[in-house]
Amino acid sequence: MRDDAPLSVDDLLYGYRRGLFPMADDDGRIDWYTVDPRAVIPLDGFHRSRRLARTCRNAGFEIRIDTSFTAVMQACAASAPDRPSTWIAPSMITSYTALHQAGFAHSVEAWRGDVLVGGLYGVAIGGFFAGESMFSRERDASKVALVALVDRLRAAGFVLLDTQFLVGGHMRQFGAIEIPRADYLRQLHVATRLPVRF
Repeated sequence: MRDDAPLSVDDLLYGYRRGLFPMADDDGRIDWYTVDPRAVIPLDGFHRSRRLARTCRNAGFEIRIDTSFTAVMQACAASAPDRPSTWIAPSMITSYTALHQAGFAHSVEAWRGDVLVGGLYGVAIGGFFAGESMFSRERDASKVALVALVDRLRAAGFVLLDTQFLVGGHMRQFGAIEIPRADYLRQLHVATRLPVRF
């Protein structure tokens, strides 16, 4: 499928339940993708370094959940010196905001006072969470948000945290691994049917 119109909530849920995820090209048109192998972070194997653990305790970030979902997406979509464009088109912000309003997309936010300084967003279906993107305006702000996400997923009984790709190996520091797509789909089938909530 290729289109630049917003995807519906049903479109997004249908795709994620089948191991697909949408990304926009530079012209804003949207394709559905799947990858093999698939990158995941085993929740029982998540690694936080001693330095990151100290940062979580002492850096003074306030973690909030779902208070500024669209602002988090907009920050993730913003260009940066090393990233002039992203796969998050304006129509996708519209689509995921609707998914958020329907209770399936969530943001984990790091705040410094009244300023949003980092965070991430993703899609939750049953015991499955698809981490979509993260951003930082202060050092380690997105990493602190990731730690908070993993703690929340563990406490809620989630079993699958999808990161799609191991881009540049950045997620390996947290314990991310690659698994065959067939294994991923089996885990996804089980996870999306669990009676847990974000």
